[in-house]
Amino acid sequence: MEAPWWKSAVFYEIYMPSFCDGNGDGIGDFAGMASKLDELAELGVNGIWLTPFYPSPKVDNGYDIADYTAIDPVYGTMEDFEAFLREAHARDIRVIADLVLNHTSSEHPWFRESRSSRSNPKRDWYIWKDPVNGGPPNNWESFFGGPAWEFDEATRQYYYHAFAKEQVDLNWTNPEVRAAMKGVMDFWLDRGIDGFRLDVINFLKVSGTFPDNPYDAETGEQQHVHDKDQEGILDAIAELSAHAHARKGTFMVGEVGSEDMDVLRRYSGTGLLDVVFNFNLGSQETFSLERLYGELKKMEAAHAPGQLPTLFFSSHDMPRHISRFGEGDPVLEERRAKLISALTLTAKGVPFLYYGEEIGMRDFVAETIEEMRDVQGLTAYRLALAEGLDPEEALEKALAKSRDKSRTPMQWTDETYGGFSDAAPWIGMGPRHDVLNVRTQRRDPDSIYQFYRQLIALRHRHPSLHGGDYGRLERQGEVLLYVKRAAGEEALVALNFGTEPFALPVGRLLSGPFRFVLSSRRETDGAHEPFLLGPQEAAIWISENSSVKETCHT
Repeated sequence: MEAPWWKSAVFYEIYMPSFCDGNGDGIGDFAGMASKLDELAELGVNGIWLTPFYPSPKVDNGYDIADYTAIDPVYGTMEDFEAFLREAHARDIRVIADLVLNHTSSEHPWFRESRSSRSNPKRDWYIWKDPVNGGPPNNWESFFGGPAWEFDEATRQYYYHAFAKEQVDLNWTNPEVRAAMKGVMDFWLDRGIDGFRLDVINFLKVSGTFPDNPYDAETGEQQHVHDKDQEGILDAIAELSAHAHARKGTFMVGEVGSEDMDVLRRYSGTGLLDVVFNFNLGSQETFSLERLYGELKKMEAAHAPGQLPTLFFSSHDMPRHISRFGEGDPVLEERRAKLISALTLTAKGVPFLYYGEEIGMRDFVAETIEEMRDVQGLTAYRLALAEGLDPEEALEKALAKSRDKSRTPMQWTDETYGGFSDAAPWIGMGPRHDVLNVRTQRRDPDSIYQFYRQLIALRHRHPSLHGGDYGRLERQGEVLLYVKRAAGEEALVALNFGTEPFALPVGRLLSGPFRFVLSSRRETDGAHEPFLLGPQEAAIWISENSSVKETCHT
């Protein structure tokens, strides 16, 4: 049987407002994205994940949807979307859409009806509760901070919102809600979309008895025990997955709000989602090879045959990994970025790149609250002021929570606005965009961009890199190495995160004649044995006609 297309794909996440502005209003759009498809094809990606492009008040940059079956005018028209999709498919690039099933905008017509009266037919499409002792129904807190219940004066009940109060949770125990969402999926599948990324999918169900959540004894933070991962959630996901997978080739990836592999693995596999995002791999605030290796081992142990993990280190919800892992040293930032790119594109799993990581875009840090755009940061600022902190202290709190760091415009050229737009962008430009851009790095054979291109091309050519199982996965000091095999081929990947060279007996690690195919340090000669792996060097060898045992050494 032919493997599903997504198992060998390289996905590329596009944050809609920040990729390319096609009409000069400072906001990315479909026309702008279409103009950059040749660049993406040249890079080698063959899957695109689009963040929400539906009409929205944008309290949370589109994750508060007001109409599931239309295009937000700031991104263009339905014709623009369909033209973009045709052009992507013409280049053999599949496209998946972000779909937020957990909640709608408070401006959605469904919620407007629901809040109009207690007897409205759509009242039960959302979660409404009476006050308890004159206050909220329980102590549940929003994941953005503050209470998760908002009182509605007109109907004298509270509605539930796991995130911002403008993001109102749907009632997934209602079969009408489930049917409506299947209709939404059909609408976009009919137009040729190749799959969906399902936002916060493990939040669809909450405890029907609404008990208080406990608090952590040490940190004082609320533990979200009763408002996610509840009984019945897998049945709901199985129902959605069966509906989507009835269309051959549809890909389903879920965002599961957990770093617990025992929780994550339950959501993917036969009859469920194809894969889920495992934030535990790349979410560490500072670099630790020990933790990285530990998470790779957990992923390998947790996933059953037929299940695959995902591989990513940056996204629109995380600071960029180059800024987290580089310790402020530009040389170390670049070398570790290349090491992480090699891991992302050769380890076992489905890789998701985040726009701009291929040129080493760094984090943006707002200097004033006026520069901040993210609702999570703005909420933290407001709560900090309410606690009595001064504006400077409140800004520090906001910066710790803000997701603006990784959402700045894509840097295409060294021009004023980085080739993103002719107008001032909706958010500030990232640092050093005059150097960290596609145009400049295309000319530099040693750039991060060129290394990504080489890695992706290598991955596409070799089944042992885009598929296969581990024959070996181990850590030796500051060196991570693994052997993968598929279709009679082996690949050895060695990643030296340390500051000292490492003697690598390549011939003893591979079972047949091998050839050296790539290094992140161009002065390296891969023909010598043992191979001296340089400090912060990534290196890859390919061996054909493999006969190695399938045992995974960890």
